[in-house]
Amino acid sequence: MKKSIVLNQSSAGQKIIGALKTFLKNISPFNNRTDMPSALLVLKKVFAFYLCYWAGIFLAEGLVIGGLFACGKNFLRGEMFSDDVMTLIKLYGMIVVIAVSVLYWKLIEKRKLSEMGVTKKFSGWFIGAAAGILLLIVSVSAIMVTGTIKFDGVSPAINITLLLLMFGGYIVQGAAEEFLSRGVVFHGLKGKVSLPVAVGANAIVFTLPHLSTLGGSEPQFIISGVINLAVISCLFSFITLRTKSIWAACGLHSLWNFCLSCVLGLNLSGSEGSTSVINMHTEGANLLNGSIYGIEASIITNAVIAAAAVLLWYSYKKDNTERQA
Repeated sequence: MKKSIVLNQSSAGQKIIGALKTFLKNISPFNNRTDMPSALLVLKKVFAFYLCYWAGIFLAEGLVIGGLFACGKNFLRGEMFSDDVMTLIKLYGMIVVIAVSVLYWKLIEKRKLSEMGVTKKFSGWFIGAAAGILLLIVSVSAIMVTGTIKFDGVSPAINITLLLLMFGGYIVQGAAEEFLSRGVVFHGLKGKVSLPVAVGANAIVFTLPHLSTLGGSEPQFIISGVINLAVISCLFSFITLRTKSIWAACGLHSLWNFCLSCVLGLNLSGSEGSTSVINMHTEGANLLNGSIYGIEASIITNAVIAAAAVLLWYSYKKDNTERQA
C-alpha cells in the first residue's frame, strides 16, 4: 500500500515537472513555436519584446560608455557631453534596438522581414508622417481654444543644425519602438490569435515601458496618460493594418514626437526639449492640457486620437469587406 502511494506521488510529481517544462518551453522567446493557446503565445511575445528591448538598451549603453571613455570622459565621475549631445546619443542609440529586433525576427522567429511589416512600400512612412502632423495640429489647436496652451512666438535663435540632428534622431527613435511593438509583437501575433487580442497585447507592451515617465504625475494625469498610450497604440496598429506595413506607424510616431518637442516646444511625455522653432507653454495644470506631462495626458488629445483610431478601423474593415466581396 505504502509503495503504491509513493509511486502515485512520484508519478504526479513527474507530471507536474513535465507540465512545467512544457510551459517554460512554450513561453520561451528563444524558439519560434506558435502551436500553443493564445494566452501563452501572448506571454511569449511579451517576453520577446522585453528580450529585444533590454538587449538593445544594454548593448547601446555599452557602446555609449565605451565611446565616453574613448573621448576621455569618465562617466563614473559624472563626466558627460552636453545635454543636447547626450539626448542625440540616446535617440540615435535606438538603432541598436532596431538591429536587435531584426536579428531576433530573422534568427529566432526565422521569418522574412516582409512578415514583420518591413515592406518595400516605404512611401507609407510619408503618409504616416502627414497623419502625425495633422493629428498634432488638431490636438494642439483644440487645446489652445480652451486657453490652456499659449503661443509665445517664434524662437529668437533657432539652431538649424541641432534641429536637423534631432529630426534624424526622432526618426530612429520612432522606428525602434515600432519595430518592437508593431513588428516583433503585433506581427508575431497577427494571424495566430484574434485581432482584438493582438491589438490589445500590443497596447500593453507599448504602454508598460512608458509608465516610468508618468511616475511623477498626479493620479488623474497618470490615468489620462495611460489611456492615451493605449489608444495611440491602437492607432498605430490600425494604420499598420490599413497600409499593410509598419512604415506609416513609424512616420506617424516620429513626426508626432519631433514636432511636439522640436517644433512647438511643448513637453514630450513629461520631458522638456532643448530646442524648438516656436515657443508654447501650458497655462495651469489640468486635464485639458495634460499639465507638465504634456498634451499626451490631455483628455482632448485622447478624444482626437480615439476618433482617428475609430476612422482607421472602419476604413480597414471596409477595405477588407470590399476585397472579400
